[in-house]
Amino acid sequence: MQAKIPIRKGRHLEQMREAGRVASDILKATAKVVEPGVTTRDVEEVAIGLIEEAGCESAFHGYRNFPGHICISLNEEVVHGIGSQQRTIQYGDILKIDVGIVKDGWVGDNALTVPVGDIDPEVRRLLQVTEESLYVAIDHARAGGRLGELCHSVEKHILGNGFSVVREYVGHGVGRKLHEEPQVPNHWNFGRDGKGAMLREGMILAIEPMVNLGTEKTRTLADRWTVVTLDGKPSAHFEHTVLVGPDGGEILTPRPRFAGG
Repeated sequence: MQAKIPIRKGRHLEQMREAGRVASDILKATAKVVEPGVTTRDVEEVAIGLIEEAGCESAFHGYRNFPGHICISLNEEVVHGIGSQQRTIQYGDILKIDVGIVKDGWVGDNALTVPVGDIDPEVRRLLQVTEESLYVAIDHARAGGRLGELCHSVEKHILGNGFSVVREYVGHGVGRKLHEEPQVPNHWNFGRDGKGAMLREGMILAIEPMVNLGTEKTRTLADRWTVVTLDGKPSAHFEHTVLVGPDGGEILTPRPRFAGG
């Protein structure tokens, strides 16, 4: 039996919009401090201060014993990286920043990948295509559509541009909890009907393509959290919290398009 997907409306929906706005503001401000010579822990410390100033809490810290307040992943690190004073950002790197917060009992979740100075042209294209795939999926977040169609739209865009989709880690419903129903994979991964759940107005999804320059395969480091590409090549990650609407998704974590395109 398919698990029930929450529907948000009225005051609860407005609270989700506020949580999303705050999460976006924190992410945008944190991204501005990324530059060569700072450590990933330095960047996290900025985010911690912003979270406190906003009167909210990290949705990640302590979740399943995760030690960080944000996820901060460098180059070949895909997701779930932990800020470290031993990890210094260099010119030409790419840095994934994933910020999730709890504001008045509601979760906002978003991520982007920051290029540090001039980066390799193929890596820049990786960022552009990954961000494009997120917006393709958002266009499919319309009432009456199928979750499978949304997920397949990401895979189709990524594979059509010569990159690979991470399969072990997926997006998710979001609301009162960080992870709610449904799972939102970035590829076709559904039952016999191949369609997945019917999307309804008021569902809220954290859509987050994770895309690799090389192989789709990953491994987890000894810290039991940081996921890296198996071949050591770069990975990109973009995420928005999205409300399913009548004509496509409403982005609850608004920001300008980051990687161009």
